[in-house]
Amino acid sequence: MQPDKLIMMANQIATFFQSQPGTGQAESVAAHLNDFWEPRMRQQLAEYVASGGPGLSPLARDAIPHVRVPVE
Repeated sequence: MQPDKLIMMANQIATFFQSQPGTGQAESVAAHLNDFWEPRMRQQLAEYVASGGPGLSPLARDAIPHVRVPVE
């Protein structure tokens, strides 16, 4: 999948969870990615963040350590 599409989708998810009350929004973003994104998409997002991840929202970036990234 194109990085622009992944960034847009991750940022949309982060925007939704940013508006939720309480704490743990990063964990909620990660839980959504873990539940609904296929492993390949999570891998691509993690690689994108590792390469700098420009354009990714701070909340989406904070979620990455909680995302289950497949081991190659």
